[in-house]
Amino acid sequence: MKKITIILAALITLTAFTTALSTWQNDDAHSQLGFTVTHLGIADVSGTFNDFDVTIKSSKPDFSDASIELTAKTASIDTKVEPRDNHLKSADFFDVEKFPVMSFKSTSIKKAGKNKYKLTGDLNLHGITKQVTMDLRYKGTVENPMSKKQTAGFQVTGVINRTDFNLGSGFPPPMISNEVRIKADGEFVQ
Repeated sequence: MKKITIILAALITLTAFTTALSTWQNDDAHSQLGFTVTHLGIADVSGTFNDFDVTIKSSKPDFSDASIELTAKTASIDTKVEPRDNHLKSADFFDVEKFPVMSFKSTSIKKAGKNKYKLTGDLNLHGITKQVTMDLRYKGTVENPMSKKQTAGFQVTGVINRTDFNLGSGFPPPMISNEVRIKADGEFVQ
C-alpha cells in the first residue's frame, strides 16, 4: 500500500509540472502571406507568397508562450503581373534558383496588450539572416462548424528593410521603397 501511495504521489507531482504542448498548422485556404512596397514614391504595389507553411506550438490558451516557424517558397511570389513576378524571381531580387526558401523562426514573444504581442525571430531571406520584430495579434479560437476542429486566428504586421537582405540593390528609392510592409493573416488548426 505504501508503494502505491508513493507511486501515485510521484505521478501527481509529475503531472502538475507537465503541460500539454499544442501544435497548430496554417489552413492554406484561409491564410495569406502578403507584402507591400511603394513604387516611384507614389503608389503601393502589393503581393503574396502563395506557397508557405507555418507551425505554431504553445502550451497556453492565450498563446503567450508560442513558438512560430514559417517556411515559404520564394518562387511562389505573386503580384498579379507575370513580367514583374518573373523579374522578382531573378537574381536582381529573390534569386529563387539560388535561394528557393525563406524562413522565420521565433526567438521570443512578449505581451504588448490584450491579445497583442511583439514577436521577435530570425528571418532568413536571400541567404541572409537578420533578427526582426513584428506585431502579432491573436484573434481568438473557435470550433470550425465545417471541420469540427479548433481553429485559431492570427495576424502579423511589421516592416522590414529590403536592403538588409540585399534584395534589389540595383533599384534605389524612390524607384522601390526600402521599406517593405508585411501583413500576414491566418487560420490555424490543431
